[in-house]
Parts: sequence; C-alpha cells; structure tokens
Amino acid sequence: QVQLQETGGGLVQAGGSLVLSCAASGNMEIAAMQWYRQRPGKPRELVASINRDGSSYYEHSVEDRFTISRDSAKGMLYLRMNSLKPADTAVYFCKADAFGSSLIYWGRGTQVTVSS
Repeated sequence: QVQLQETGGGLVQAGGSLVLSCAASGNMEIAAMQWYRQRPGKPRELVASINRDGSSYYEHSVEDRFTISRDSAKGMLYLRMNSLKPADTAVYFCKADAFGSSLIYWGRGTQVTVSS
C-alpha cells in the first residue's frame, strides 16, 4: 500500500507561483509518479509525469511554466508552478504507479485557485 498526501495549494494571483508537494508513505516501491488536475466541470487530466530515472513529460499548456521533480529517498514529489493563469485553477492530485505491478494510488488532492 502507498499513501499520498498533497500540500501546498492555495489562492494566488495570476502571474504568481506555487509549489505543490506530495508525500508518499507505505511499503510499496514506486515507479512513475504524476500530477493530475481536475478543473471545474472538466475531467481529470494529466499535467506532468516523472519516471524513476528522472525523465519527465508535460502537458503542452504547462510545459514552459511548470516543473516536476521527485526525491525518491524522501518519498516526495513536487510541482513548481510559475506564471500561473486563471485557467490553472483546479484540484491537483498526486498519483503513484507501483513498481512491477498494475496498482496505482491517488492522493486526495489540493485546491489551487488563481485569481485574475
């Protein structure tokens, strides 16, 4: 089992920055990790992902503004978000893929609100 807890959300003005953190705990080895978001009235969507080797992927609308990173030794996943826009307003979720298994784990999410 893996437990994920996101922190760092909040209210920020357009153009501002936030850093989201996701703390992973449990006894499962983790492979890839991702940040998803769910905007009001929209389905959940992938924002960024990072593999064990550090290789990463970004959704097009965030690739020049967001940075995903992880500290596997500390069980932490981060998302640095710069130049935030009102369209980034969403609940942000952390997800972990178990290594060598099809199991996936989700955090409960953290709200990010960007005011114009």
